[in-house]
Amino acid sequence: MTKGGMESVEVFTTEGKGRGLKAQKEFLPGDVIFAEPAYAAVVFDSLTHVICHTCFKRQERLHRCGQCKFAHYCDRTCQRAAWLNHKNECSAIKRHGKAPTENIRLAARILWKIEREGGGLSEGCLVSMEELQNHVDSFGEEEKKELRADVESFLEFWPPHCQQFGMQFISHIFGVISCNGFTLSDQRGLQAVGVGIFPNLCQANHDCWPNCTVVFNNGNHEAVRSMFHTQMRIELRALNKISPGDELTVSYVDFLNLSEERRKQLKKQYYFDCTCEHCKKQLKDDLMLAVKAGESKPSADMVKEVVQLSKDTLEKISKARMEGNYHEVVKLCRDCLTKQEPVLGDTNIYLLRILSIASEVLSYLQMFEEAADYAKRMVDGYLKIYHPNNAQLGMAVMRAGVTHWHAGLIEAGHGLICKAYAILLITHGPSHPITKDLEVMRVQTEMELRMFQQNEFMYYKMREAALKNQKIQVMPEPSNENAPSLFHKKE
Repeated sequence: MTKGGMESVEVFTTEGKGRGLKAQKEFLPGDVIFAEPAYAAVVFDSLTHVICHTCFKRQERLHRCGQCKFAHYCDRTCQRAAWLNHKNECSAIKRHGKAPTENIRLAARILWKIEREGGGLSEGCLVSMEELQNHVDSFGEEEKKELRADVESFLEFWPPHCQQFGMQFISHIFGVISCNGFTLSDQRGLQAVGVGIFPNLCQANHDCWPNCTVVFNNGNHEAVRSMFHTQMRIELRALNKISPGDELTVSYVDFLNLSEERRKQLKKQYYFDCTCEHCKKQLKDDLMLAVKAGESKPSADMVKEVVQLSKDTLEKISKARMEGNYHEVVKLCRDCLTKQEPVLGDTNIYLLRILSIASEVLSYLQMFEEAADYAKRMVDGYLKIYHPNNAQLGMAVMRAGVTHWHAGLIEAGHGLICKAYAILLITHGPSHPITKDLEVMRVQTEMELRMFQQNEFMYYKMREAALKNQKIQVMPEPSNENAPSLFHKKE
């Protein structure tokens, strides 16, 4: 079954997994299989005044809707593009006296769209909202209680003159949001800023080692007077060569967890047992649990002790980061690494987690040389574990490249930036803001590398002079959150 712009994929039913998506033609790494605008999307409650409600970009100064005073936009173009979806919301917020929570706002936007267009297939959609999986029958007591509270709040917000929907259908929509909500990120892809429903993407099944990735594209902000200015969409991109008839899969969770942990997370959030090859055969688990090899192999008790110490340290680090106490974070990381290094292998996930935090926080504190050493070890470990075209791997390699560059290690820095660029060209595409940033860095470091190779002494003299005149660019403050996960789960 294909429809409007979705000719390259087909919905099919798989045994034990329900519906899935299948390729109709061959794709190569980096190909966009399809791009899909949101059926409905909203900005998170905590960010409604700093993120544009149309294109989801973070902006310094936003225009506010003059009527409801709630919605914010980059400019008139975004405001005009939003009106069809904001019109009912605007009057409902004024009538209600305040904006409800993001879940209520998203459900309302979905139901207003159904009211406008009818409940059947929307243009370009392979399935209707009614056909999406809601998993309400699998909800635990706490989730059922939250669902009832959401439905009650929704009914208070929903205007009496609008089409009235039955309780069962309203509950279905909240169930769909709960297990199919897709995380929308800012233009740099570093922070989760909203949640949207993309019916076609919802059909792609999970695999821990997928053949596709999903990237959120905020449109082209330079195209001020064109439709692309606000054309916010997701893109499903091929990671490997895909043949006609192959199932298209994405990963709902970060691969950098033991198969048992990933399965637990998938069961809890998405209500299914993962039967992918990597989970069934526990592939890569041995690398993620690696211990120091050699004659003086550590005892099982020693390994258990160091793993427990690592878990405790990660909790303490989380607390110190919440408080912004970064020097304490560095001390905790250094102490933990001293204990880990004689016991854990270089691909052990507990060692890699500490190396990742240490490199990020030390970069922020501008202690670049130490940060670069940890970042290099982290990347070496990641390269043995992650799929070679994994977006999170690409971002980590980019961060390591920038850290080496700031440390004056131009050869290693340029090499890592080129490696990150090659990965992100496939996962994000050449027009994504992050890839464009990386291209600028790649050109800059290539120029500096040539200068370094011609005359090392002059290179360091010029670098020193440049740093005196221009304060080194500070790395962004470390976030206590993980990179945005693919699907949004209401906490």
